Amino acid sequence: MLGLKLATDPRWVNIVESNIEEILTDHAWCEQKAATNAITIITLNSEHTDLVTELLELAKEELEHFQMVHDIIKKRGYTLGRERKDSYVNELYKFMNKGGNRVQSMVDRLLFSAMIEARSCERFKLLSKRIKDPELSKFYHDLMISEAGHYTTFLKFARQYGQDVDVDTRWKELIDFEAKVIQNYGKSETIHG
Repeated sequence: MLGLKLATDPRWVNIVESNIEEILTDHAWCEQKAATNAITIITLNSEHTDLVTELLELAKEELEHFQMVHDIIKKRGYTLGRERKDSYVNELYKFMNKGGNRVQSMVDRLLFSAMIEARSCERFKLLSKRIKDPELSKFYHDLMISEAGHYTTFLKFARQYGQDVDVDTRWKELIDFEAKVIQNYGKSETIHG
């Protein structure tokens, strides 16, 4: 369903398990950034009432996820660390069309968002199946379902508002680009690392 070309090496879960506090901190900040991204899309495309309505709900859900991760951090006696730079996301950002028209920019931002959700969903699925911690296994299973919904929401709006853009071709280009980027990741205890 996600269309990703390269699956995460299952051994990544072993890296994650070596430092649960770090993965939780990184995950919390990923949720915050996802909420901020949804709000940015709303700000740039406020004339589309349906997009605003759905992305407001998505932003609220992402903030709820941030709170849920923070609650797990507190429950385990950890402290939410400082915000982390997400090199994977920064590399994906290079794909986005910076000089196109407003519609092209919107489509690229929506596809960029869909890709991040797709990879997060894939990682959460892997965590849910392979992590030895039962609480985190269930937690990541539930979030995997949510991320899949976010992925489809972003793709839906890219196709809906990108009538003047070949959205499917652009999506395939992004999938190819992401496959090259992700080859350098899966070696650290971060969601995209």
